[in-house]
Amino acid sequence: MEVFKDAHSAVAFASDKMKKVNLFETERMFCDVYGLEPGQEQKAHAHAGSDKVYYVIDGRAVFRVDDTEQELGPGAVAFAPAGSQHAVRNAGPQRASLLVFMAPKP
Repeated sequence: MEVFKDAHSAVAFASDKMKKVNLFETERMFCDVYGLEPGQEQKAHAHAGSDKVYYVIDGRAVFRVDDTEQELGPGAVAFAPAGSQHAVRNAGPQRASLLVFMAPKP
């Protein structure tokens, strides 16, 4: 198993939908990098027994956790506790890349 990766070089983008690239995965957690073109989103969903953390690498994204929504930029972190409805969208004019952790793995 690789234990070191470069998230910047791993990020990928697709014109039709948000692109996910897995960096690390065990039976307990996963870590992905998401690439969102302007206008792309991850629709609202929930994970009953897993917490999710989003870290903004580049660009800006609008995060929603239950009834709270906020736009975040590079270096900011959003937390979606288990059971919360959460979503993310790139409302800006430039690409956004996110580092995403979830544990335990659903």
